[in-house]
Amino acid sequence: MNKVYSKIESISGSVITVRADGIKYGELAEIETSFGTSLAEVNRINGDLVSLQVFAGGRGVSTGDKIRFLGHEMQVSFSENLLGRIFNGSGEPRDHGPSLKDNLVEIGGPSVNPSKRIMAKWMIRTGIPMIDMFNTLVVSQKLPIFSISGEPYNQLLARIAMQAEVDVIILGGMGLKYDDYLYFKSTLEEGGALSKTVMFMHTAADPTVECMMIPDMSLAVAEQFALQGKDVLVLLTDMTNFADAMKEIAITQEQVPSNRGYPGDLYSQLASRYEKAVDFDDAGSVTILAVTTMPGDDVTHPVPDNTGYITEGQFYLKGGRIEPFGSLSRLKQNVNGKTRNDHRALMDGMIRLYSSYKDTLEKKSMGFMMSEWDGKLLKYGEMFEKEMMDLSVNIPLEGALDKGWQILAACFKSEETGIKSELIEQYWPAKD
Repeated sequence: MNKVYSKIESISGSVITVRADGIKYGELAEIETSFGTSLAEVNRINGDLVSLQVFAGGRGVSTGDKIRFLGHEMQVSFSENLLGRIFNGSGEPRDHGPSLKDNLVEIGGPSVNPSKRIMAKWMIRTGIPMIDMFNTLVVSQKLPIFSISGEPYNQLLARIAMQAEVDVIILGGMGLKYDDYLYFKSTLEEGGALSKTVMFMHTAADPTVECMMIPDMSLAVAEQFALQGKDVLVLLTDMTNFADAMKEIAITQEQVPSNRGYPGDLYSQLASRYEKAVDFDDAGSVTILAVTTMPGDDVTHPVPDNTGYITEGQFYLKGGRIEPFGSLSRLKQNVNGKTRNDHRALMDGMIRLYSSYKDTLEKKSMGFMMSEWDGKLLKYGEMFEKEMMDLSVNIPLEGALDKGWQILAACFKSEETGIKSELIEQYWPAKD
């Protein structure tokens, strides 16, 4: 039986300190307060002084309350019964369904042994041309979506959740406004995707420590599904809120701050989550797509800056669109040579012409005279933004490739595109 302690040495906000022996970092404890029983997690050990972060906060905790250490770290139930369910950061149901306590697995374990991994070589289709055609999402990839507040990144994640061709979606929300939580819930229900989705949702009104649990819970469940042979896509929003929760707790513990007040282990904390992306050699896969908001649109902010060193590229969401410049899927070359023989050439050619369109826009804004070629580029750029970049466009990859040829044919002569003649002969649309 686990030992019970009844003397709390100090209470600082939601962090309490007690003297105890034989306790390990990350271990869970139950605290009996005047408001009921609350969970707490060990987040600092200094000799026999053990600090715990109380999930429900320090309100109502007194120095005489009883603390019982459970002898294990945070666990989450795993079974097929998770599908279609919504939980909070403590693993408790948020959808008023039954609580699940069977087949518990610990969260926050190590990443997969490299000997069990294989090279990423399959694409995940999303129906979004700016992803499928220009920056293909690859199985087992880890990619952030860099954005700023106010951009429709949650709407983008919801669309990907509904349309991605994977077996299971794990959606983890951190610091969400309640409206955003309801948006995810209603959108996935109406879109019919909730039946293959597990949601772990932390709102801004929930305890801070639960925010830090969301990625670990999501990834622990994803790994278990992957071991059953399923391809799993983990969608996380927002990793900056996760880092801010880390900072808040570090300040409470009076840790020496690093860049902009974030803890010194920010990089390793982020990396330990992103490195859970894997394609098993004899089972399924885990792919991670995580929103990272950039305060003040500053990519040198510690969270996006550290994230960029860990991940395999990034999507930039700006002006309600995935920007072709700055966005990069470093693994796309592993797969877009296996889709259709015109994929790479068309992708490169269209982006090259769009870059020329941007130059022409600058010339026009400065009052330069427009040539016939400039006029073609202006028409092309408008069509490209409307029919390819707009996030409301929903077509499969093959349809996006065909649409690309149609846009080129509407704006240029075939010899003006710079694409190989054999591809022109095969795919250039015939005139009506």
